[in-house]
Amino acid sequence: MKLAVVTYGTEGDTRPLAALCRALMDAGHEARLLADAATLGSANALGVPTTAMAGDIKGALQPVVEQGGRFTGTASALARIANVNAEAWLRQIVATAQDCDAIIVAGLAAFVGLSAAEYLGVKAIGAGMIPITPTAAFPSPFLPPRMVPRLLNRASHQFVNGLLWRAFRKTTNEARSVVCNLPARKNLWTEHPMLYGVSPSLLPTPHDWPVNARLCGQWSLPSQAWSPSQSLGDFLASGEPPIYIGFGSMAGFDRPRMLKEIVNAIAGRRALFQPGWSGVNTAELPENIFEIGETPHDWLFPRTSMVIHHGGSGTAHSATRAGVPSVVVPFAGDQFFWADRLRQAGVTAAAVSGKHPDAVKIADAIAFAKTETVRLRARALGEKMHAEDGLVDAVSAIERIMSVEK
Repeated sequence: MKLAVVTYGTEGDTRPLAALCRALMDAGHEARLLADAATLGSANALGVPTTAMAGDIKGALQPVVEQGGRFTGTASALARIANVNAEAWLRQIVATAQDCDAIIVAGLAAFVGLSAAEYLGVKAIGAGMIPITPTAAFPSPFLPPRMVPRLLNRASHQFVNGLLWRAFRKTTNEARSVVCNLPARKNLWTEHPMLYGVSPSLLPTPHDWPVNARLCGQWSLPSQAWSPSQSLGDFLASGEPPIYIGFGSMAGFDRPRMLKEIVNAIAGRRALFQPGWSGVNTAELPENIFEIGETPHDWLFPRTSMVIHHGGSGTAHSATRAGVPSVVVPFAGDQFFWADRLRQAGVTAAAVSGKHPDAVKIADAIAFAKTETVRLRARALGEKMHAEDGLVDAVSAIERIMSVEK
């Protein structure tokens, strides 16, 4: 098979798709990943063929960072970059996927990716790290977990999915017309298969899901030979396992306040800090907190005592798979959903708001994560997740999908 894999978002959106591409290639298939240029580092390192899509997500988010913007600003910036580039993305996907057997679509590029598959007459397969297939088992991950009455869980998915479609429908239909001479769509696509890089140990498969939706397990990058810098190695060897602090690609938050509250909550404990895209001024870090650059989570997290993070799907999975507790400081979107899943699993305390960080609450969450009961629970869940192989499951699912007559 030959597949084009299309996504647009931050590194957390692109990295799992790079791992999926590598797994497809290792299974004897051809795969090319289309994504924002700034997020293709992991794919390039894995030897996955790539195409940089139009746009600059870091550039789009940079004004939010510089202005200390709120996450409404981040959401607006992401919506704007998708709407501005819809036509360019559709042209790139159509050109790249001319001789492909299927297009795997995800992220902000999903709607134009589905349109490209429709135009080329090939199968479309949805992929994602956030479960958006409607179910009565839990509310839409984009709504606060306790906001929706259980009776309205399924309706909440349909409501949010409809809002997302309306946000991009106009530019998607314009691109369909200009690039492909396709008619305008009124309704969302719902019939294509959906594969999720989500662990069924962390989120049990809903009993009311259709047969075209599947939880495969985490899509994590294959372990590679990696060695820490001398300074990081020395820091890790010089004392007890440190606390990890990192917020991935999160940008629009009150950086000075967040840093102050976390430093106070850490209270002199050994810690590692990975600034990501945050723009935090690390010159203000005290000596007990060691700054690190990009470091493989599968190598680092097992060497930590706990992970303080934003609750993104990838980091939430990686911390849990490593068998260590979490302290979750969510900001927006699905991060509250994953914070609540970790809480239900008993490996984190209640989430601490990323918009209103509080040292006392963070310190309480750290104390919870340090208890022996929580540590044992995290270790057991990590072992369960290690028994899963999300990439093998996903590749098998794709092969089954492609073996069925269109």
